[in-house]
This record gives sequence, C-alpha cells and structure tokens, in this order.
Amino acid sequence: MTLRGRKKGETVPQGVVVRLPVYFRYLAELEAAGAERISSAQLGEALDFTAAQIRSDLSYFGSFGQQGYGYNVTDLLDQVKQILGITRDYSIVLVGAGNLGKAIGSYEWFRDEGFQIKAIFDIDPHLIGNYHVGCIIRPLDELTAYLAENPTDIGIIATPKDAGQSVCDLLVEGGVGSIWNFSPTHLNVPDEVIVEDMHLTDSLLRLVFRLNEQNLGQEQA
Repeated sequence: MTLRGRKKGETVPQGVVVRLPVYFRYLAELEAAGAERISSAQLGEALDFTAAQIRSDLSYFGSFGQQGYGYNVTDLLDQVKQILGITRDYSIVLVGAGNLGKAIGSYEWFRDEGFQIKAIFDIDPHLIGNYHVGCIIRPLDELTAYLAENPTDIGIIATPKDAGQSVCDLLVEGGVGSIWNFSPTHLNVPDEVIVEDMHLTDSLLRLVFRLNEQNLGQEQA
C-alpha cells in the first residue's frame, strides 16, 4: 500500500471525513481479535457501506489492498491512523471541570492514543485545587499565562452556554488552533481556527426524530 498526497486544492468530502473514524474503530477491533485480512465487500457489509464506497473513500489517500486478497488489517489500520493524524501526541487543555468535563477527561482512550490533557481550568472555587486525571484544576484566569508558556494543539470547551464564547476567545488568543466544543453555543472564530461541535441535545433530538419517524411508519403500515 502507498499513501500519497492529494492534488493541490483537492478537498476531501465531508462524508469521507465522517466515515474515516468508523473505519478506524472497526479495524482496531479486527486487529484486537486477531484478524489478518478483510475484503472491501466484508468491510462494507460489517459497516453498512458499499464496497465501492469504501474503495472510493480510500482512493483519496492512496493505493490500498491487493486484487483477490483484500486488505491486510494491520497495514490498513496503520494507514488510517496516518490519514487521521493519530501517529503523534497532541497537547490538550480542558476548560470546564463539571460532570461533563470530568467524564471527557476520564476517557482512557484519549491517553492511549496520544491525546494528552495537560491542564484543566474552571471558575468554581470548590473545584479549583482538586486533581483530576493527574491534573490540578486551575482557575480560569490562569489560562492565558498557561497558553503563553505551553503550546497547545486542542482546546476542549465543556462549559455552560454563556461561557462558551469567552472561553473560546481566550483559547484562540492563546494560539490554540483546534477547538472541541461541548458548550451548547455557536462559536465565532477566525477562519483558520477549526471547531468541532458536539451538541448532545442535537444528537438526542435526532434520535427522537428517528424514533418517531419509525413509529409513524409502523402505524401507517
């Protein structure tokens, strides 16, 4: 397999970006189970994608697999890791040490895959000074000074809605170029800053919509 760069200006479709983590998770499960190879047809059947879609997705990044053999699971997993950029460590700060923030910070997979939460900040005096996942919870007014001395790849915002934008501004001013936003608010950022929104209520509402659509279909049948 060879991994090549895309043509200058070529953009990977959002649908491909959404499916890449799905490939990563399933291939990691296969490798852990001792599987050595898999075909695009088998991969598609397991993930409810078509074999052609999988081959098309991977073609944005290089040449994968062998005719009549399929994919070597470990090799393809390594390539997907490289595509996703999880072959190095990332430095992270977490702002918001409430229940949601603590749950995010406690997720062991982050540390296992090189996503290192280096500092945690909050405004609650009852939380400041406590330790969580090896980090002391610091007052938010120390964030700017921390970022000036500690280059940070990713900022996680797990604050209430009314604090989301102001925290985002501090992160951007401190040179953080990627923000994982769990705050239920739309963030205004410069064009060069990447934001990934994780609105839990939106996910729940999509689930409820699908549930009601399913029930409606059953009633009409």
